[in-house]
Amino acid sequence: MKTEVPGGGSGKLAGKRIALKDNICLAGVPMMNGASTLEGYVPDVDATVATRILDAGGTIVGKTVYEYFCFSGGSHTSATGPVHNPHRKGYSAGGSSSGSAAVVAAGEVPMALGGDQGGSIRIPASFCGIYGLKPTHGLVPYTGIMPIELTLDHTGPMTATVEDNALLLEVLGPDGLDPRQYGGAIGKPYREALGRGAAGLKIAVVAEGFGHSESSPQVDAVVREASERFKGLGASVEMVPVPMHRLGSAIWLAVAAEGALMQMMLGNGFGFNWQGLYVPSLLGFHSGWRNRADELSDTLKNTMLLGHYMVTRYRGHYYAKAQNLIRRLRGSYDDVLSRFDLLLMPTLPIVATPLPEPNAPIAEILQRGFEMLANTAQFDCTHHPAMSVPCGMVDGLPVGMMLVAKAFDEETIYRAAAAFERGVDWKSIAAQ
Repeated sequence: MKTEVPGGGSGKLAGKRIALKDNICLAGVPMMNGASTLEGYVPDVDATVATRILDAGGTIVGKTVYEYFCFSGGSHTSATGPVHNPHRKGYSAGGSSSGSAAVVAAGEVPMALGGDQGGSIRIPASFCGIYGLKPTHGLVPYTGIMPIELTLDHTGPMTATVEDNALLLEVLGPDGLDPRQYGGAIGKPYREALGRGAAGLKIAVVAEGFGHSESSPQVDAVVREASERFKGLGASVEMVPVPMHRLGSAIWLAVAAEGALMQMMLGNGFGFNWQGLYVPSLLGFHSGWRNRADELSDTLKNTMLLGHYMVTRYRGHYYAKAQNLIRRLRGSYDDVLSRFDLLLMPTLPIVATPLPEPNAPIAEILQRGFEMLANTAQFDCTHHPAMSVPCGMVDGLPVGMMLVAKAFDEETIYRAAAAFERGVDWKSIAAQ
């Protein structure tokens, strides 16, 4: 939905046009969350991130389509229809922040905000060939954004350049309202890292990030070549094993399926037992899904059924076990990050896939929704900052390289990403 809400006359974002993912409240502008059951809802508050953008002089020019309540890594589940990849019509733009990636990649806006609970910023950024950062959990306030699962919710910048990504993050710091805020400060000068170059950086290429059963050999080859280019930029690059990485998406699944069922659906979006800002108008409107559950997307129904089975048959055991295992998973990455500055791996094991036909079998709809999560989902659990950087092409479609850093070390990600952007023609790294 196009709109125009101008910000103040001056500030860091003066002259910038920004789009918001349509799970972000903007008072007086309809918000649909990709869902037919929420059609007609008009927020009565602004999300903190919207206020920050306007206060910094940016102009909000619209709300972008995204997947039905965020539950798809493909771009085929929104109630308003599929989002096409700007690089090839008929192919996925990725999800769930599908529209945000598409409008940036198409050049309609230089920057947008997305959300990430299992990869939903980084997946469409990879498919569309833009820069998408999932910040450290809690760095950017989620206040006024429709929640899914408190321990997985992230929002962050999706941009055409690294500089714009860092610029947008500079204005989005903590607000004191979201209890998930553990540190960080508003106005941190992330752009200062952009000119430092990659010389001296120690980069660990995660061996288990390659060679998944669903991995494209061409994607793996492109990302390996991209990692080698960092050597020419002065960084040291070493392949390092992180065996627990392969278990990360399974750990995430229990948290996402049970947690989203209990909070986003049965808890009407907000649930209980936290002291953040509730949006009663959204809570009340969203609760009406129970009378229209047949309209929910197949990807969401599948996740809810799995969560319901786990909760009723196993009394939350798998959710509890997964949350306990996350500490071990986080520790396995932190151990490597105590010796290296960054982790590197393919953002996704594949490039964009064809959009399912409207009458496609449910198995294909589900496959296209979840087939790409092998490397992204675990970092929503462990809360490390992670960025998809365009690094090459396979058969004319973009490939993403993911950089992961220590908590609240977004600067090192920006430093490396800017050096790669400046020193490498990423479209020249190609495979058929």
